[in-house]
Amino acid sequence: MDRYPPIADHGLVGDLQTAALVSSQGVVDWFAAPRFDSPSIFAALLDHDRGGYFRLAPERPDAICKQLYYPDTAILVTRFMSPDGVGEVVDFMPADRSRTATDRHTLVRVVRAVRGTVDFTLECRPRFDYGRAEHRLELGEYTGLFRSPGTDAHLQTSFPLERDGRDATGRVTLNAGEAGGAVFTVCAPGGEAPAPLTVDGLTAQVDDTGRFWQDWLRQSRYRGRWPELVHRSVITLKLLTYAPTGALVAAATMGLPEQVGGERNWDYRFTWVRDGALSVRAMLDLGFVDEAAAFVHWLVERLHEREGKEEEPLQTMYRIDGSPDLPEETLEHFEGYRGSSPVRVGNGAADQLQLDIYGEVLHAVSQGQGRGIAQQSTYRGWKALARTLDWLADHWDRPDEGIWETRGGRQDFTYSRVMSWVAFDQGLRMAERFRRPADVEKWRGARDTVFEQVMERGWSERENAFVQHYGSDVLDASLLLMPMVGFIAPRDPAWLTTLDAMDRKLVSDSLVYRYDPAASPDGLRGSEGTFSLCTFLYVDALARAGRLPQARYTFEKMQTYANHVGLFAEEVGPSGEQLGNFPQAFTHLSLIMAAGTLDGALDAANRR
Repeated sequence: MDRYPPIADHGLVGDLQTAALVSSQGVVDWFAAPRFDSPSIFAALLDHDRGGYFRLAPERPDAICKQLYYPDTAILVTRFMSPDGVGEVVDFMPADRSRTATDRHTLVRVVRAVRGTVDFTLECRPRFDYGRAEHRLELGEYTGLFRSPGTDAHLQTSFPLERDGRDATGRVTLNAGEAGGAVFTVCAPGGEAPAPLTVDGLTAQVDDTGRFWQDWLRQSRYRGRWPELVHRSVITLKLLTYAPTGALVAAATMGLPEQVGGERNWDYRFTWVRDGALSVRAMLDLGFVDEAAAFVHWLVERLHEREGKEEEPLQTMYRIDGSPDLPEETLEHFEGYRGSSPVRVGNGAADQLQLDIYGEVLHAVSQGQGRGIAQQSTYRGWKALARTLDWLADHWDRPDEGIWETRGGRQDFTYSRVMSWVAFDQGLRMAERFRRPADVEKWRGARDTVFEQVMERGWSERENAFVQHYGSDVLDASLLLMPMVGFIAPRDPAWLTTLDAMDRKLVSDSLVYRYDPAASPDGLRGSEGTFSLCTFLYVDALARAGRLPQARYTFEKMQTYANHVGLFAEEVGPSGEQLGNFPQAFTHLSLIMAAGTLDGALDAANRR
């Protein structure tokens, strides 16, 4: 067992309220419950010795490991091939269908011998509350009950268990065609014990969970060139969505580094307004209206919460239940992934001023109205949006921390201004389309002023390009969204020279950096890899600009950086390794959008 396997060496399973990572060695080394943003139970990925893990794998250290998903599902299969035989571990979490928050969550692990004879070993070593809480073990022959102050965890197996201090171990030998399993169920202290485990019952659960995912995916309208890649991405977005509220977390994990050994280690298990709003378009493009509607409703509820208050209409991020309380602290006792510290819990960027979020919200709401999503079309919903735009009309011309949440001081970020323009533009369109009351003269005046300011002050004559913030010559890949949101025509000469400048300064072998921290200090030490979101935005911009061979080659090359089951983290490092929290929703939603834009452009070119 590797102390710290590569970040990309994992698959994701989940039940739509929380999720777990399973390495290709059969180790669950990340799992938090009862929610995505709860304290961890297994966190060996952040500290091998203190974090806890759940291993179920053959004893043979020389076994060749392979991982795949059952087609069109979130059921993960880890295969082990050795001279003695071929074995499998099938991991999944039964999907939540009630959309009601619960403290009970189940991780199912089915073991099978496919050929020959396979000896499987189990090690279940939970460490509750990020390894800070003690627990005791009550052990039976086939069951173990781990009791901690805040959580009970039931372990059930089809083979005998043994005590190893406060942990449980076991061993089972299976011949070809035989199966067994282990089920790990967390619940509130004193919660009811789960039903007895049977192998037939496990098989039925596999079948039922598979049908759930395949039935859900049949809603997809995607008929393009990359169905497996797009569908794996949309399943991943679904896995990262908290069903009781419809809120999307940015990633399943916390603390994974943007640079190994560095300090850029953030907690991403929260709902960024920006990420969720952009996911609305991705979901709508594929036909998943219910998921888009749930998040639009969540957004509008956040606006209602601040009615009549003298503060900004929205935070940059929230907890998945809408709570605005995300205090940031450091887990001093965790060494971090391969020594990458500090390991942070919570996120202080929640209190930053990021004015671009209002453009993303209005863009999402406008798209939702066009697809029949009604929550924001009510009188109360429209009044919340109108109040937001009235506020923005008075506050858009302020320095902020920007989309990348820099901690080096506020700037007049060009992207924030562009998205403020989008907010006013979309608000004006909706007011006209639906004949809603609005201060249209104020909004129109603000929209036009923003546009002129960006064109005059967001432009660098030296670079012949739009730049990160006023008064600088630094390029910023967030501006790749400018043609997508309609701020500038995708073949405008000013935009084409901006693309050329990005090619020179931000693109490395088709991969795209967000910006150059050395040229634009962000208040943090160290560097980072290329940002996978930006690479897919680059594909989108190239396709819109008519540079189709370059766009398609870039998209195809980016696929080589996906992991073995089609998942992407936040960044790609110098040696092609995946870095940052995993898997990253932003990356997968931008992949979906890029694939759709590129498909459309290629189809149009073929018709000519």
